Amino acid sequence: MDSQTEWPRGQRSAFVASHIRDLIVSGALPHGQRINERVLTEQLGVSRTPLREAFKILESEGLVMIEPNRGATVIKISHEDVELAIEVLIGLESVGAERACERATPAQIAEIERLHLDMVANYRAGELMQYFHINQTIHQKIVDCAGNPNLTRIYHGESSRIRRFRYAGNRVPERWARAVYEHEQILDALKQRQGPLLREVLRAHHLNGWRITRSVLESENPQSGEDDSRT
Repeated sequence: MDSQTEWPRGQRSAFVASHIRDLIVSGALPHGQRINERVLTEQLGVSRTPLREAFKILESEGLVMIEPNRGATVIKISHEDVELAIEVLIGLESVGAERACERATPAQIAEIERLHLDMVANYRAGELMQYFHINQTIHQKIVDCAGNPNLTRIYHGESSRIRRFRYAGNRVPERWARAVYEHEQILDALKQRQGPLLREVLRAHHLNGWRITRSVLESENPQSGEDDSRT
């Protein structure tokens, strides 16, 4: 993005938030780092107003912390906190899986299948960030199919908070390939409306992913698991 970027009316803050979110998820903005407003305004060709509005969006997602006179800082989350969040996600998806198989409309399942095909296309093209965006959307839509707004809201919040950690494991080629295979199983179970099977494959998918992700994170920063969740 540059100063010539064409922004849809009223959408600058959302676009800026999306850009910063990707920087956090990819690790380009490490946890605990204060975000340099001047650099971002120059990179994105925006004023500080949409940037600060974007920070508020990201704060609501649990990705940054805004402090008076200091600006925004990427929130630190310990490995133990992520592991606990993964347990919560597994529990929420376990509740959602069987209800999704019971309640999903043919149109909803068709949409998830279309997203799956797009996700696989991004995998084959080596587009990890685009793959990841679609991956997260698929998980959310499966939960949405349960038809429980409270479940949808809680899942979205917890998933957003740890998304950068879920991304990290897919940087390992073997895990990325395995994750695609696991998503084939997830889609098949949903299409066959086999709730107990969907519940179990989702559970295994999360546990397999976190096992690799934790290994990656600990190799990159052995001390990070001891960090406080906020600084």
